[in-house]
Amino acid sequence: MSVWQTTVRLSTRGMCDVVDITSHVEQAVLESGIRTGIVNVSGLGSTLGVTTIEFEPGAVQDLREALDRVAPVHDHYAHNARWGDHNGFSHLRSALMGASKTFPVRNGRLHTGAWQQVVLCDFDDRPRQREVTVTVIGE
Repeated sequence: MSVWQTTVRLSTRGMCDVVDITSHVEQAVLESGIRTGIVNVSGLGSTLGVTTIEFEPGAVQDLREALDRVAPVHDHYAHNARWGDHNGFSHLRSALMGASKTFPVRNGRLHTGAWQQVVLCDFDDRPRQREVTVTVIGE
């Protein structure tokens, strides 16, 4: 059993910026040399999410609109009142989506569907420097 880990750093725009990180994950899997196992993709922070989607403008817009319905930007959030900021919606979106996902590694490659891309969603109310830890485990 082997473990290999790397860090990906990204600049994001905030406000539900959706960034395709599939190529970063694929590169990490290739560099790991692991043929069979799993890869975990974990974003650091409580105002981001990691998920999969068909990364095309229509699906990305649909995702943003769904998140706006579930956790609207301008709603009342106790977090905002307690801390005097305005990103309560981003913490809620992160908690609902989750900040990490795990995928299979098969034949030395990330094993996802043809239209399934790995994306980082930055929910915060401002641009950020984001860090994603990619950990590959297997043989």
